[in-house]
Amino acid sequence: MRDNNIFKYVVNAPILMMIMKRMLFVCVENAGRSQMAAAFANFYGKGKLLVSSAGNKPADKVNTVVVEAMREKGIDISMNKPQLLTFQMAQDADLIVTMGCNDQGICPGPFFKPTVDWMLEDPKGKSIEKVREIRDEIERKVRDLVAQQT
Repeated sequence: MRDNNIFKYVVNAPILMMIMKRMLFVCVENAGRSQMAAAFANFYGKGKLLVSSAGNKPADKVNTVVVEAMREKGIDISMNKPQLLTFQMAQDADLIVTMGCNDQGICPGPFFKPTVDWMLEDPKGKSIEKVREIRDEIERKVRDLVAQQT
């Protein structure tokens, strides 16, 4: 007997994207904090969240110490490239998480979207030991956020 109901076997990607929550992580250069947060959100929210990250003054590359610290957690962000924050990215997000740049007065805003500011120290120029502390704090915050959002 042939099953003619192919719809139960096909996932409609646009519909799936409408169901999944969109989360945007923002920091100044998109080279450290927001890269780590997005990587952890993709890891812990896999299949439940659409995650992106950006900065209002993106660096040329992701901070190499941040890449090393994330590799220690089994997450490779070495191929990531910092992205420029656009109005469309903010518009498309269900939740925007800033990494402390509001405190510095350099985050764009207001976003007119639900926004959370985590007030995290910038890992730029920090030792691997300090970056690990920042990474671990970001991981804790992301785990809590993913649990709340899913």
